[in-house]
Amino acid sequence: MMTRNIPGFILKSKSVLPVLLFLVSALFIPHAQASDDPEVITNHLNNVLYSRAPDDVDSLEWLKQRNKPDVVAPLIYALRYSRSNLWGVLKALDSITGTNANGNWFDWMLWQQAHPDIVPYSGFVDFQSGLFSRIDPNFKLFIYPGVSHEIRMEEIAWGGVRKDGIPALTNPKFIPASEADYLNDDDLVFGVAINGDARAYPYRIMDWHEMANDVVGGIPVSLAYCTLCGSGILFDTRVEGRPEPFVFGSSGFLYRSNKLMYDKQTNSLWQHFTGRPVVGKLTGSGIQLKVLPMATTSWKRWRETNPGTKVLSENTGFNRDYGSGKAYQDYFSSPDLMFPAPTENKAYLAKTRVFGLRMTGAEKAWPLDHFDGGQVINDRVGVFKIVLVGSSETRTVRAYRSGRLQFTKSDADLNSIKSSNGHTWQVTENALIGPEGVTLPRLPGHLAYWFAWSGNFDGPVNR
Repeated sequence: MMTRNIPGFILKSKSVLPVLLFLVSALFIPHAQASDDPEVITNHLNNVLYSRAPDDVDSLEWLKQRNKPDVVAPLIYALRYSRSNLWGVLKALDSITGTNANGNWFDWMLWQQAHPDIVPYSGFVDFQSGLFSRIDPNFKLFIYPGVSHEIRMEEIAWGGVRKDGIPALTNPKFIPASEADYLNDDDLVFGVAINGDARAYPYRIMDWHEMANDVVGGIPVSLAYCTLCGSGILFDTRVEGRPEPFVFGSSGFLYRSNKLMYDKQTNSLWQHFTGRPVVGKLTGSGIQLKVLPMATTSWKRWRETNPGTKVLSENTGFNRDYGSGKAYQDYFSSPDLMFPAPTENKAYLAKTRVFGLRMTGAEKAWPLDHFDGGQVINDRVGVFKIVLVGSSETRTVRAYRSGRLQFTKSDADLNSIKSSNGHTWQVTENALIGPEGVTLPRLPGHLAYWFAWSGNFDGPVNR
């Protein structure tokens, strides 16, 4: 994703037709009726975005005189995309909302997120579709008049790239660990192990691609990585009743600084964090992808604990600089967000890294620094007793059911832990393995920035 301010010149003015349509409508439609006609409203908004004085000035005055907040959302878009007269747009927003914010697009998006009671006019999605299709005609596959949705359409933001501008890796090439000369020991990887098939997806590659559609241990999966919310989630892409697993790509859109991925079968938009379709044909289907266990760790640790692992090849078919720290370093090192998202939950700073765990009917998160020096934490999520084994140095946390047992550290490397009854349990990707082969199952948690976790879940946080 790119920066929050996009130059207006990328939106080329089309024609004077919107102005002529407005003049004709003004002659034949009474003013009270015309002021609520969605086509007339859209024509004025298009003037604000694409025309210059006096047309944009006259249309802004018309919108101010109409004085209804149902045009706030498109005027906020105008702050980002308008060719000129941003000051006039700001004054119109102040006048219509009764505020005196005088902020930029970012600030007004936050204001809008805090005012869900303001509903856009009936032609808004048509306006929105026209706006985004000027950036990329393919965006009409996702946003079009009458599209079903369960999120606020006005909160959808363009992330600065076109459809598939961040290209997903589908059935990517892997190489043996011994051939991965491009990796350093301390490079972070997403580690996946299913049915004896261990694979590493280095951050330095995934930072550029954010999606990997793969088959691991016979299970079709998608590794969906939202760089903006610091969250990589492994989804099982099989859904009961559907003949084929889903294959995902990056739409180019965001919702509250959270990646909106899309499925290539229906072009529905899915919220990355929840694994649910939220815009398009699958909205309301009840589909929610199953989350599978995955670990973030260093390449050295993953290779040591999974000696038979394969790792992504640099030969991805795309021309990218896959060196360490080449993508998003300014964002990762900054406390600021690149795109607007609520940050009212002040329990932690917005970009504090947490490990989050979702159980049936309950969620909980633990700040990553709770695992400084390597820690074993006994806790519960809802009615479930769990144990967490992790080290902040490699951003590694694994969660397991603990039953009636309590656990403590057994060795410095956390390859094993000791139960309260004195037994040693091996820490593996799929389970804790105890005496006589007794197992406690792994649970599918993941890392995230605090703003993303708290913006999606109201569950408690471990202090």
